[in-house]
Amino acid sequence: MALKAAILGGSGYTGGELLRLLLGHPEVEVTQVTSRNRAGKFVHTVHPNLRKRTQLKFIHPDALQPADVLFVCLPHGAVAPMIDRIRSLAPVIVDLSADFRLRDPAAYERWYGWQHPAPSLLREAVYGLPELHRAEIREANYIACPGCNATAVILGLAPLARAGVLASDLPVFAEAKVGSSGAGGEVGLSSHHPERSGVIRPYKPTGHRHTAEILQELGCADRPIQVALSVTSVEAVRGILATSYAFLSVPLTDRDLWQIYRNMYGNEPFVRIVKEASGLHRYPEPKILAGSNYCDVGWELDLSDPHHPRVVVMSAIDNLMKGAAGQAVQAMNVRFGFPETLGLEFSGLHPL
Repeated sequence: MALKAAILGGSGYTGGELLRLLLGHPEVEVTQVTSRNRAGKFVHTVHPNLRKRTQLKFIHPDALQPADVLFVCLPHGAVAPMIDRIRSLAPVIVDLSADFRLRDPAAYERWYGWQHPAPSLLREAVYGLPELHRAEIREANYIACPGCNATAVILGLAPLARAGVLASDLPVFAEAKVGSSGAGGEVGLSSHHPERSGVIRPYKPTGHRHTAEILQELGCADRPIQVALSVTSVEAVRGILATSYAFLSVPLTDRDLWQIYRNMYGNEPFVRIVKEASGLHRYPEPKILAGSNYCDVGWELDLSDPHHPRVVVMSAIDNLMKGAAGQAVQAMNVRFGFPETLGLEFSGLHPL
């Protein structure tokens, strides 16, 4: 019997991408999709790529009925105040907002500027990055999916952090170049075509909220990590390229780095090591990942300063897929015991 899934907040880009994936999932039946402003309208009036794929109509959130799994695609800050209502609707929640990603309530005050209304539930929620938390996700009833920028940076740096080779006395500098869909579908001056076209615009040079997730997932008590994250908007619709400049605690060779990354990602279905000696696509590129759930990771070793060896790590994802909807479906697959790649087999397009 197919798993009955509902989407709370299905009119945005993430909700539409999630619906597209679930409609093609052989073990899932989407029964409800909500939109406060578009209730009663066919979902394909908002997501035109879904014409002839479904005759579902949006319903008002107040009309949502129980399901087997509920995907939550609401804005940050909207989920925590109504968490009791949300948890009453399904035994398993997959939350794509930021409201339960962080384990420390104080981190919400620092990074989001509000006091968390349900701090006791933060420890119960599992951070939904399968490459780091697969075992916990299998048993989780509340899965908090990572942010898109955090996903790209964490997957790029996690092998180095887990191998204990990052310098503890020097920060990691990370810059994420992000396509316009990362800002969502709300209309504003920043999305107006004359203002957006051709842009390479610093969006958040300091203080980006996803820094909190990176600190949480890469640091540990005996090896704290310092991270300086900057985010830049670029002229692309989909995609993130995260470039991280990490200083090493010990000198390493390129062969050492290959071993570190293969040890962690050699059997991962959605992480690919992209490091070629030559060719146009020798480093990770977001463009060729559009629509896919892959994260491509590569690096270059810099030993020009023998006192401060460093590695430049490049990681690329589609922000709407591995950075949001695709990762949510991957986590659902893990939680319900489906093959992890089910419904996520699309490999991207080239050329595009």
